[in-house]
Amino acid sequence: MNRIKNLFANKGDKRILSIYYTAGYPTLNSTVDIAEALEKAGVDFLEIGFPYSDPVADGPVIQHSSEMALRNGMTLDVLFDQLKDLRKRVNIPVFLMGYVNPVLQYGVENFCKACAAVGVDGTIIPDLPMYEYEEQYQTVFETHGLSNIFLVTPQTSEERIRKIDRLSTGFIYLLSSSATTGKNLTVSENTESYFSRIRAMELDNPTVIGFGISNHDTFVHATDHADGAIVGSAFVKLLDDPEYSTKIAPFIQQLSPSVP
Repeated sequence: MNRIKNLFANKGDKRILSIYYTAGYPTLNSTVDIAEALEKAGVDFLEIGFPYSDPVADGPVIQHSSEMALRNGMTLDVLFDQLKDLRKRVNIPVFLMGYVNPVLQYGVENFCKACAAVGVDGTIIPDLPMYEYEEQYQTVFETHGLSNIFLVTPQTSEERIRKIDRLSTGFIYLLSSSATTGKNLTVSENTESYFSRIRAMELDNPTVIGFGISNHDTFVHATDHADGAIVGSAFVKLLDDPEYSTKIAPFIQQLSPSVP
């Protein structure tokens, strides 16, 4: 059983916590150090973003981190070189997240091969069309043992969600809203209806909620409705602090006091 399936299969009542951050930020060579610190702090799995020059779905915090990472010299070649010793230091599942353009420029086959070589468990590429993945790339991803994660929004039809469930081999990423990243999770009648609708579908794959999870209350609310939740902008903002390395563990502890 692979790392991500094993995580969800054995979670019991645990609320799964994932953290997103941008490779190459705040410094070019901080990527694996941050990953190791997050695992030690009790995070269950990681999403490492590879920066892109036009991150249209991201809010200002993650846009800034992408811009600075690119200025620092981060590229996919640099990232894969940094990750070559990843599995000597990090045991939890790791996903690479980013836009499709850099992947196409790198070459999908080369990208998947490089992911597998360094021990990456899967990818989250929100602007890769599902039909394109299914028709052109699914075999490539599966050959290299990668889970490609699909996103669901409050507007996604049941038919499409069912198809995503059939195509998925890791988890399904539920966007809490259709806004850009960094917006606070707001509890509304529409939000509750959306989460309840997903739960009622009894999908085969676990679900993880992202966008707007920034503190203990929003983490608990999200994981009342799903198997896990993803924190992105709030953690990336923490990395602005020159003393961020001493603040990672307390940040994770306040999000989910049940972690070690």
